[in-house]
Amino acid sequence: MATFNLVMPKMGESVQEATITKWFKKAGDTIEEEDVLLEIATDKVDSEIPSPVDGVIKEILFEEEAIVPVDEIIAIIDLDGKSGETKAEPAEQKDFDKGKSDTTDERAKAEQKVSAKADKKEEYTTEGRFYSPLVKNIAQKEGIKADELHSIKGTGHNGRVRKQDILSYIEKRDAQPSKTVGQAVGRAQPAVTVTVNEGDEVIQMDRMRKMIAENMVLSKQISPHVTNFIEVDVTGIVMWRKKMKDEFKKRENQKLTYMPIFIEAAAKALKDHKGVNASVDNDKIILRKNINIGIAVALPSGNLIVPVIKNADQKSLLGLTVDLNTLAMNARNNKLSPDDIQGGTFTISNFGTFGNLTGTPIINQPQVAILATGTIEKKPAVLETPTGDVIAIRHKMILGLTYDHRIVDGALGGVFLKSVAGYLENFDVNQTI
Repeated sequence: MATFNLVMPKMGESVQEATITKWFKKAGDTIEEEDVLLEIATDKVDSEIPSPVDGVIKEILFEEEAIVPVDEIIAIIDLDGKSGETKAEPAEQKDFDKGKSDTTDERAKAEQKVSAKADKKEEYTTEGRFYSPLVKNIAQKEGIKADELHSIKGTGHNGRVRKQDILSYIEKRDAQPSKTVGQAVGRAQPAVTVTVNEGDEVIQMDRMRKMIAENMVLSKQISPHVTNFIEVDVTGIVMWRKKMKDEFKKRENQKLTYMPIFIEAAAKALKDHKGVNASVDNDKIILRKNINIGIAVALPSGNLIVPVIKNADQKSLLGLTVDLNTLAMNARNNKLSPDDIQGGTFTISNFGTFGNLTGTPIINQPQVAILATGTIEKKPAVLETPTGDVIAIRHKMILGLTYDHRIVDGALGGVFLKSVAGYLENFDVNQTI
């Protein structure tokens, strides 16, 4: 009788493991191709995993909350549709990633690969403790022996050592009076002891909030943050959107917001000033070829995620609008793919959504700058005319640029922000979308 080995899929280039957060099926359940079997979570995104085959779930090898390396077998499916004990035989089965049937030789190679991984685990398994491939790889590169690795206190599930734990350990072990430029540091230790008083409500952080907290602290430790502000007259944009939004909604069934215009202006400015579309790698500056702009999106849970519009400088205003609306909808419905949140080179955070004038957001590592857009308000302003200065009501907003002062100095940060403002104030109000 033929069986199919369901493996933990690789959810992105840098993802080495994932947590099984929920099984939607149990052993003995009959399933059809594309039925959702389980939900997994990585440090990037949560994803639902569909079945690539029809059959009956014979065995589930990892329970909920288990952290599983990619390519590890997580369940066995009986392709003959029988829930009783069956023995796996070489037979055609669909490849999870490519949709192609496996030959007997390919299956044998896959089993050898799993066996090799199991052997490799033993090198860093002491007293029954398991370490992910990523943690073991870091340990090997840093020359950390098994007994030393076992001494590291883990903050993951059941005391598991996570990437942040081993990096923090290495940072403390190798601490020097001065650190290399751009050197990453691990999780900060609490500076104060917090007491809980009567009547206080204690809420446990969920997985995403923990990651956000760690990333925010890490970014402030890595990058010296500086913020510049500029006030922008967006009266032309406000009038243009007011004229276009109803027709656009009727024609495209899409909302026309200000954000695609902000993205377009930022993309143009990033093309003009490549030093802001960059990253720092120790003492090297990497100028990014692609302009991939991430947009911070608030989720119904109160958490934050940053989907990315790839090659934003190459897209029309219509293309940016459609991409933005699609990504925002998928983010709120937990439908983002790992690729949707990877590869960002610059980020925009819209404080105006909450009626705020502007903000000083934290840089999304390994980027070197983030743009804050504030609310648009009517204000009295002095305008120069051929017959003299006049006071008029104008629509204005404040932009804030937070940048990494290691490689973006005040001059570059200031001229970049001025460039974004210039593109907004000179927006073509005669264009259509």
